Amino acid sequence: MNYPNGKKKETGSSGMAAKTNKIFSNRGMSLEEDINTTNQYYLDTDKAIIHKKPTPVQIVKVNYPRRSAAVITEAYFKQASTTDYNGLYRNSYIDFEAKETKNKTLFPLANIHDHQIRHMEAIVKHGGISFLIIRFAVYDETFFMPAEKLFTHWYDKLNGGKKSIAYKKIKDEEYLIPFQYQARIDYLKIIDKLYF
Repeated sequence: MNYPNGKKKETGSSGMAAKTNKIFSNRGMSLEEDINTTNQYYLDTDKAIIHKKPTPVQIVKVNYPRRSAAVITEAYFKQASTTDYNGLYRNSYIDFEAKETKNKTLFPLANIHDHQIRHMEAIVKHGGISFLIIRFAVYDETFFMPAEKLFTHWYDKLNGGKKSIAYKKIKDEEYLIPFQYQARIDYLKIIDKLYF
């Protein structure tokens, strides 16, 4: 026994099981956290340079409760943001959006905005790699969808088609990104298969 908490010390194979569970204990993290961790791993291992884009904000009011502290009390978005992430990989420009849904049966296209589609189209037109990462939180599954496939669904919606993409369709036709320890959402493996 370990005092003062009275818990039994983990030893042997049960200790290994606890370590394994600890590795996957972070799977409940948000998609953004997982991508940021993955991008940091890519940067640390000199694999790619990909960062989250800052959202442009106009600060209007600031309070100074102490000399050393400032608190922003009012701010507005300067403009609609484009996509979440961009950077460089194997001499190619990478630009993508990441969305998480709690829906069990579909991904609502309302999660994507017209200006984001236009931005992604411009990236593809100029030879960049653009895509959407979708996580179905209920199943803890993350998928890679090339922008060109997203455009098909988007324009179908605008022409009176479905306002969402069925989970089953995504599962059957898109690329599952398996969860890993270091590169949690290793989307570069899929980019290697599709583009290089």
